[in-house]
Amino acid sequence: MKATIVTIGDEILIGQIVDTNSGFIAKSLDKIGVEIHEMTSISDNKNHILETFSKLQNQVDLVVITGGLGPTKDDITKHTFCEYFEDKLVRNEAVETHVIDLIERAMKRPASQMNKDQALVPSKCIVLHNQVGTAPGMWMKKENTVYISLPGVPYEMKYIVENEIIPKIVREYERPYIIHKTIMTYGQGESLVAERIENWENNLPEFIKLAYLPSPGRVRLRLSARGTDKEFLEQKIAENVLSLSKIIGDIIVGFDGDETIEVILGRLLLDKKMTLATAESCTGGKIAQVITSVSGASKYFKGSVVSYATETKISVLGLSEQLIKDHSVVSFEVAKAMAIAVKKLMKSDYAIATTGNAGPTKGDGKAEIGTVFIAIATPNEVIVEEFDFGQPREKVIDRAVNKAFEMLQKEILKNLL
Repeated sequence: MKATIVTIGDEILIGQIVDTNSGFIAKSLDKIGVEIHEMTSISDNKNHILETFSKLQNQVDLVVITGGLGPTKDDITKHTFCEYFEDKLVRNEAVETHVIDLIERAMKRPASQMNKDQALVPSKCIVLHNQVGTAPGMWMKKENTVYISLPGVPYEMKYIVENEIIPKIVREYERPYIIHKTIMTYGQGESLVAERIENWENNLPEFIKLAYLPSPGRVRLRLSARGTDKEFLEQKIAENVLSLSKIIGDIIVGFDGDETIEVILGRLLLDKKMTLATAESCTGGKIAQVITSVSGASKYFKGSVVSYATETKISVLGLSEQLIKDHSVVSFEVAKAMAIAVKKLMKSDYAIATTGNAGPTKGDGKAEIGTVFIAIATPNEVIVEEFDFGQPREKVIDRAVNKAFEMLQKEILKNLL
């Protein structure tokens, strides 16, 4: 079963909003064995919508459309559906009752005629109930293709996908199994990882595909198997993951993408009943931001000093002016002193410190753009490393954050031995 996802809205095309709906829909369909053939975004234009519908007719089994279902005049999807399916709008009593109840209960006011008109739907459509909003979803079929229209509001779209569409597809259609397994690696780039696993990759069965998903400091390896025997697919995936672990076990940090490095670090610190603090200069608080994005981080993260300016390193962290004068603000010695200082200040067991030149100019230091010193203070020692992360600025910061996490994980694991 193949599907195309279509988002409708000029606000997406001009970059005013980011389309997150397509990703959610794709992931939800993939889980039940529906293959995503294409994703596309089109304008709020009737002719454009009609052309897209016509192009997809009988090319895919399922077309899922989001957007254009609001109560205002620029929301034209329902009218376009009627034209494409040679249908007319009729008032659905169940939808109207729900709309009136929702407006009066949630907004404490009478439902306007514009609100009530959300109950107008094509007469031939199967209505998909929207418990959390006023715009219902619509399910219509023409020849060999099903067209599903959903509201663009993310939480409304998600409700209908989870509670209406997925159950209906599972009940009514036979689908192959699609099994994914994602291996999280950390600390080596895509090309180096590819070199290490080349022979393993070349010997994968034909029904298992490997995809490289790189980002700064980390590479996700996604194995995908497709077939009719779920147990067989899962067994073969497991066998190949095991053989892969024997090759690159030193850089594997988790599986299935649900455990990022920050989650893994948090669990390690919790298990050891240890705490962490950060002193950030060139990373500007991004390390702390990533750490605190994990629920429950307050149990192990003490806090951060974003000592971006040289005077803050002196006044808040207590670094010596002479130390900075002698070695420069971007130096081994300053990074080490920052880690020691914030560890003491926050009374933590571990500390991360960063100082560097992310660019585009040299600032207070003499170091070349891209130079970053990262220090990890442990209960027993301080480890400092120098890096050249190149350019541009965003790349330097992201790589520094990821390298800091890699170094911290290494030191925590070392202390577990």
